[in-house]
Amino acid sequence: MGTHEYIEDPRNKSVLISINGDLFPREEAKISVFDAGFLLGDGVWESFRLHEGNLVFFDEHIDRLFNGAKSISLSIGRNREEITREVERVIEANGMEDEVHIRLVISRGIKPTPYQAPWVISSIPTMVIIPEFKKANPERLEIGISLVSVGTRRGGPEIQDPRINSISKHNCISACIEADAKGGDEGLMMDPHGFVSTCNSTHFFMVKGGEVWTSTGEYCLDGITRSKVIQLCRENQIPFRLCNFTFEDVHSADEAFVTGTFAGLTPVNSFDGTTLGNGKRGPVCERLQNLYIDLVKGEQIA
Repeated sequence: MGTHEYIEDPRNKSVLISINGDLFPREEAKISVFDAGFLLGDGVWESFRLHEGNLVFFDEHIDRLFNGAKSISLSIGRNREEITREVERVIEANGMEDEVHIRLVISRGIKPTPYQAPWVISSIPTMVIIPEFKKANPERLEIGISLVSVGTRRGGPEIQDPRINSISKHNCISACIEADAKGGDEGLMMDPHGFVSTCNSTHFFMVKGGEVWTSTGEYCLDGITRSKVIQLCRENQIPFRLCNFTFEDVHSADEAFVTGTFAGLTPVNSFDGTTLGNGKRGPVCERLQNLYIDLVKGEQIA
């Protein structure tokens, strides 16, 4: 599972899941087959971490949720305060405190009949909150993951805006299938112009001569962990650039890593079978990992 590899926790068998404000045991949590999310992938979602009682970067995640909903003309039907209260209620109902991963999904709601038009709807938007006790495998923070190049590309907003956290993940799933077939943990994707864009479920960074490189961000999700890493580079005088580069550049990188909400920063040990650096976590990645941990802890203090 690469960066999403986690330690099994038996408590997850009995977690309570919120559907439109009602709590259901995991095995009883169900939505309608007429839900627009199920029928059409019509909706948006967010995931965030609970760390020592604090929802990490929660405001940024909720900002992204509302921005994504607005871009597809989806009125969520709840305000920020109502969503926050329900997330907090779910956390309390499950007795959760730390190493928790929460998925918040908003679909357009239930349709009277299977049909694409977004105004053909017969309910309020569906809101599902799935909390899990989910600790990332700590070994991955050192040994890293393997990346492979994939032919599936990230398109522009004229096709499907890649900066939105849409329920419809076909593009990323195609890249994931392709990466798995090639024996990789994640697939590294190009943008429409042949430059490196992002991975199928994480954001990509590489290091050359002590300088951190990442894509321009035009063809990838508006990543929150990604933005925090860029912020940390700025604040700690770590040279970085947002630029166009190719798979050939990646082959000659000194080190590389990927970022995401679940695992934070994870080193990349190889790309298309080529060992990057010494095949282990590099010094820049390790420094940024530690800075990121401090940033998360600072959220708790704030």
